[in-house]
Amino acid sequence: MHGPARRTRNVALFFIILGVSFTVPALQISGAQSSPAAAVDDYIALQLHDQHIPGLALAVIRDGQLVKSQGYGMANIELNVSVKPETVFQLGSIGKQFTATAILLLAEDGKLSLDEPIAKYLPTAPRSWKNISIRHLLNHTSGLADYTDDTYVRPGGLIPLHAELTDDEIFRRFTTLPFDFKPGEKWKYSNTGYAILGFLIHKVSGKSYGDFLDARVFKPLGMTATRVISESDIVPNRAAGYLLVKNEIKNQNWVEPHWNTLADGALYSTTADMAKWDAALSAGAILKPTSYAQMWTPAPLNDGKSYPYGFAWDITEINNHRLLEHGGAWQGFTAHYARYPDDHLSVIVLTNLDAEHSDPGKIAHEVAALYIPALKPKK
Repeated sequence: MHGPARRTRNVALFFIILGVSFTVPALQISGAQSSPAAAVDDYIALQLHDQHIPGLALAVIRDGQLVKSQGYGMANIELNVSVKPETVFQLGSIGKQFTATAILLLAEDGKLSLDEPIAKYLPTAPRSWKNISIRHLLNHTSGLADYTDDTYVRPGGLIPLHAELTDDEIFRRFTTLPFDFKPGEKWKYSNTGYAILGFLIHKVSGKSYGDFLDARVFKPLGMTATRVISESDIVPNRAAGYLLVKNEIKNQNWVEPHWNTLADGALYSTTADMAKWDAALSAGAILKPTSYAQMWTPAPLNDGKSYPYGFAWDITEINNHRLLEHGGAWQGFTAHYARYPDDHLSVIVLTNLDAEHSDPGKIAHEVAALYIPALKPKK
């Protein structure tokens, strides 16, 4: 989901949501590469070699300027197509940020409340879910088992990724998943929660989560390449996803297409579009300040403690510098989005190699340190 421009661009992004117009400060592309640019190129070339990554797209935003926007390697090996900033990659779980944003928009619209039980909006939910709130799903504290665990997706398992199922059929299977712990008791990453949030968005808004996001987020921000995954549609600039099997590159594994419409991360995007998303976050454009505050607040637990995860954001720091980030991986693609808000720096890395062999998080952190040495990760 992924060379620098030679002239300065200063085009304001305009947003029209619910009839209200507002402007985000222009995302500028610097007229000349900043000093770390050559070092970044050398570092990326080394990582492509060492990690066997076919292709990678990188965006670096500093002080509101897109100081680095470049593709490296191959978007499609078979067709000999190079990666460019407009190359379309799968985002994996970075897409959860958009699902969380959709839920917060519906909360601002007065259509739901984060602390109400999800059963209020999904009447076919089992009684065992009566204590699960929307907030529990957003911050991975519901206790519901992760449907993508090998226990469930193995051949003959509860979640057949190669079988064609409707949303209702998938939901019914989710209702039979066990609890790993009581809601709010602990934190554990679970794709199940975000897939359920997608069903909730559809139920409350009357639109699929992809259509809702297109109307309320992607179109207003000019994110023209960002959309729900579809293998049947013609998608310009789409990269191929790859696996590394016994040191040989192979095409990604196939899943039945409907599984790629769930809200736990089934989105295409580009580094060019993600730079627009970053500008909107910096400007507080899509949501109210109170909503953003909730998105970046650690998850509260029943014992009064908290876990450093918000709504689809890891909340952490590096060398006492705040870091908001999230990774993603799916079907031969990996991604990482790191924001250093106090340093006004963001790094977006999209690759087309499986998560077992590629580490876009490491790349994002090291690239950040090339711009701001104080962000250098400790060994």
